Amino acid sequence: MEYKIEHDSMGEVKVPADKYWGAQTERSHENFEIGVGIETMPREITKAFGYLKKAAAMANNALKPEKMTDEKLKAISQACDEVISGSLNDHFPLVVWQTGSGTQSNMNANEVIANRANEIAGKKLCHPNDDINMSQSSNDTFPTALHISAVSVIEDKLFPAIDTLVATFKKLEKENEGIVKSGRTHLQDAVPISFDQEISGWRTSLERDKEMLASSLPYLKQLALGGTAVGTGLNAPKGFDSKVAEAVSKLTGKDFITAPNKFHALTSKDELVFAHGAIKALAADMMKIANDVRWLASGPRDGLGEIHIPENEPGSSIMPGKVNPTQCEAVTMVAVQVMGNDAAVGFAASQGNFELNVFMPVIAYNFIQSARLLAEAMLSFNKNCAVGIKANKEKMHHNLYNSLMLVTALNPYIGYENAAKTAHKAFDENISLKDACVGLGFLTAEKFDEVFKPESMAYPQGERKN
Repeated sequence: MEYKIEHDSMGEVKVPADKYWGAQTERSHENFEIGVGIETMPREITKAFGYLKKAAAMANNALKPEKMTDEKLKAISQACDEVISGSLNDHFPLVVWQTGSGTQSNMNANEVIANRANEIAGKKLCHPNDDINMSQSSNDTFPTALHISAVSVIEDKLFPAIDTLVATFKKLEKENEGIVKSGRTHLQDAVPISFDQEISGWRTSLERDKEMLASSLPYLKQLALGGTAVGTGLNAPKGFDSKVAEAVSKLTGKDFITAPNKFHALTSKDELVFAHGAIKALAADMMKIANDVRWLASGPRDGLGEIHIPENEPGSSIMPGKVNPTQCEAVTMVAVQVMGNDAAVGFAASQGNFELNVFMPVIAYNFIQSARLLAEAMLSFNKNCAVGIKANKEKMHHNLYNSLMLVTALNPYIGYENAAKTAHKAFDENISLKDACVGLGFLTAEKFDEVFKPESMAYPQGERKN
């Protein structure tokens, strides 16, 4: 391998000649051999650095044109565009497990952008610290990159995934309207519910999760950039914070503003805890939905068997013909991972000391993984399972009429205690509710038929839309 000699404040370092990074990146690359090639800093963070470094150059050009010249801005902007596009990903080798402030990833961005900008300009035009990091500190750039990436992964990945599954559930509601089945509480038979009502519960859970996620976005859209080292804004020109937030908004197409209190923005990660809590809520609902689906599809003969789901692959290496609810299982495993990540995000956010939180890379890693995994799992579940859900009307009808909890319809006519006696007699003697009720002398056969209408029990207040 051929090398070039780069230097920083500590001296010279050998760097692979075909890489744009410099001495500080190389030191981190050599000193933190933890998860190399596996737990690399998320590319969403790298992309966010491309946006914020270009935005900073634009703001500096407007406020300090004598230092950030038009020539520098042009070269830096082109280099940042390449970072944003992902074409320079091979030049960002650093792992999550580095300095807790993300300083080395900030310098990685500074060095790559400076060296690429110099190559574009055809001369040594830009310095990593003096130009690319102008008016900034790692302490305000990394939390800014974290907020940009968090907003992007929520709006561009999670929201479309939620919308896709919600649309599928709406379609299923319409297709299954009026199909009445047995409800279940405590994993025991309960009073009737229509299948479309059950699906509406799934759909509304996702819609509420999206609302909660959306409520977290205004906080995530506040940027620390402009606070520099400890929140005072030292070495940044007046107005830089607002102007750079405007530039980030223009570049990303999202409405970012400058954080009103930079001391809070550097040390507290409460916005990310709050937003990840909403992601965890979505994971909890997806766990519930996936479990409902696999319970309802259990069987095919010895389970509930009330729905059919797509058969995607053989389910056993020894049992011929076995098919398993694999998409449901993938969703539930992802939900478990997200819940674990939520604990990591919360613990990490609690570790802010004085003017800085130094657990930011692990927050970034877990937050982005949660949103990405959940979005991809939801799309996979939708495509390979949800769109193919079919009601087994015959099994639903059988289970409905075999349910002892239909006795609840008799409460207004014979009272709770007599209804309970009817249910126990029917169960103990393995007879119908009608035979038990009539046998106990609570109702005549004619009156029982008049008041006992299982399908209408799902609509006690008349037909209604959900």
